[in-house]
Amino acid sequence: MPKSRIRLKGKLKTFLRIFIYLGVLLALVMIAVFTVDFTAGLIVAAFAALYFMAVLYLDFYNKPIIMNELVSFATEYGQIQKRLLRELDLPHALLDDTGKIIWTNAAFEKATHQEKGFHKSISVLFPNVTPEKFPSGEEETHQDVEFEGYFYTLKMKKISLEEMAINSDIIESDGYEGYLIAVYLFDETALKLAINEVDSQSLAAGLIYIDNYDEALESVEEVRRSLLTALIDRKINKYIATCDGIAKKIEKDKYFIVMPKKSAQYLKEVRFDILEDVKTVNIGNEMAVTLSIGIGLDGLSYAQNYEFARNAIDVALGRGGDQAVVKTPDEIMYFGGKSQKVEKSTRVKARVKAHALKEIINGKDTVIVMGHRLGDVDSFGSSVGIYRIAKTLDRRCHIVLNDVTNSMKPLVDLFKDNPEYESDMIISNQQAIDIAGNNVVLVVVDVNKPSITECPELLKFCKTIVVLDHHRQGAEVIENATLSYVEPYASSACEMVSEILQYIDEAVKIRPEEADSMYSGIVVDTNNFMNKAGVRTFEAAAFLRRNGADVTRVRKLFREDATEYKVKADAVGQAEIYRGAYAISVCATEAVQSPTIVAAQAANELLNIKGVKASFTLTEYQNQIYVSARSIDEVNVQIIMEKLGGGGHISSAGCQFEGISTEVAINMIKSTLDSMIEAGELS
Repeated sequence: MPKSRIRLKGKLKTFLRIFIYLGVLLALVMIAVFTVDFTAGLIVAAFAALYFMAVLYLDFYNKPIIMNELVSFATEYGQIQKRLLRELDLPHALLDDTGKIIWTNAAFEKATHQEKGFHKSISVLFPNVTPEKFPSGEEETHQDVEFEGYFYTLKMKKISLEEMAINSDIIESDGYEGYLIAVYLFDETALKLAINEVDSQSLAAGLIYIDNYDEALESVEEVRRSLLTALIDRKINKYIATCDGIAKKIEKDKYFIVMPKKSAQYLKEVRFDILEDVKTVNIGNEMAVTLSIGIGLDGLSYAQNYEFARNAIDVALGRGGDQAVVKTPDEIMYFGGKSQKVEKSTRVKARVKAHALKEIINGKDTVIVMGHRLGDVDSFGSSVGIYRIAKTLDRRCHIVLNDVTNSMKPLVDLFKDNPEYESDMIISNQQAIDIAGNNVVLVVVDVNKPSITECPELLKFCKTIVVLDHHRQGAEVIENATLSYVEPYASSACEMVSEILQYIDEAVKIRPEEADSMYSGIVVDTNNFMNKAGVRTFEAAAFLRRNGADVTRVRKLFREDATEYKVKADAVGQAEIYRGAYAISVCATEAVQSPTIVAAQAANELLNIKGVKASFTLTEYQNQIYVSARSIDEVNVQIIMEKLGGGGHISSAGCQFEGISTEVAINMIKSTLDSMIEAGELS
């Protein structure tokens, strides 16, 4: 289009036409003057004619000059804009609709260390900026990215090319929806570093308990006890001081500690090596000192961090001590826990818990007892023990049991169709839910993980809940329990219930069937008193023997079927010894009614092989893969199973898999062992 034909608009057009508007006004004045005086009108008319001639002359000769100047200015202005964008300190780039870079300014090239003309995908520079994260509408999107140690907020905005297509002679505008993406990088490195520094200097709260303070002191001469205490104090205080922290002794065996968060992170990296270091304190004491540590991090306040620390120390103690637990709002982390829990010789705690249980049951009309899903002999035996406690206190009692495994059937048959017991002694999940209410106490035995209880829904319908268990606690626990008695040192739940029975009532009378059930639970969980059998285990067994438990009768109850024996033998025979110390085998499920029980027995048998530190047997049952893990004293199989979503004891644990094959499950176990060995958690 010729420059002289350029059409103006807006304020500039109005400004250039102001002289014409004034001429029109002059013409009106001229007419008015003619009506008053003809001679004066002629003078004004002559002046108006000269004015119009001057305006037309200026418009004809000057307008092209003005237009040329405007075009020149626009061109220079566009160049200046381009130069400003090119030299803008804010890193800026343009992408096409596929994410390919088509233009960058100098600041963007400097930030990304690229030369001018870099035309690769934005994902090459920032892998997390994928097409799925491109803006889909008019809204601006932003995300955090990192490039070679620098942190940026990357903002993207969609720029439509529809107007360009309408004015183009080479692009068909109908249906055209092309666009570019403008990208801006805002350097947040200094801010991130400042925030991280403030965060790393925030305080973490913690508690340190000496697990076996009294026992350790008793194992040394009286004159040297103060020295042992002083050495432990020095060890703890010096260790915390090296972490820029403070340790304050609040009781003879308890310490409160505070330290910067970065120090707590360091302790996690070294896996709380004080747990092993404190065991080197030895001045003749026969028993090594062990610690339990609870750390609270990332709370909204110091008070919340302290509450996290209290929860963490409770978990550490509930898992058997000799370990550190770090609790944050999002997760719970475990460190240590390699040694066996020291059995307490005193029964004070059992007596206190027994009296508390008695008060709770006396305040209700009905007792419901349940164990874990796919109940075993220990869960059923301990349930029977609670049933006897409820009956002694003249309360109705029901045991929730759905599936009866082959191993439990001989015991369950002792109570079914037995005139000494009510027909509704054993009930289903739905029956239990129908009975549940405010006047009912729910006693959960042999499990503290709500998701694997016999009826998880029942926990929502009962306000009064009692938990009795001997498994170490994990991250998932039964919340708001009125009474919780979790003792990892105990060999079985039946041992714990047997102790409680002795303090409930002097007139308590246990029937032979009940004594056999609880005795069976102890025998099975201790593998005939070979695993975790302490002084109190034998005392509980003796109590049951005095109340009618018969060893021969119990042994006959658990004689194995020939088919099951062969399946167990096959599982032992085909076991793979991984890394020379970990036995892994698969237990067949055909012709076996209770494959999980047989798998657990096979895992125990594998420990009899020289050099085997831990054993893992897998069996497929009810569309799930069950893993039984066993060890003697060299490996904590609980922490291995926890990494796979399970839990249990230091020497007896398990987990379950869904939706995967046995081969995949074996590979998962192997990779977990590999990672733990590389991290120093296993030897």
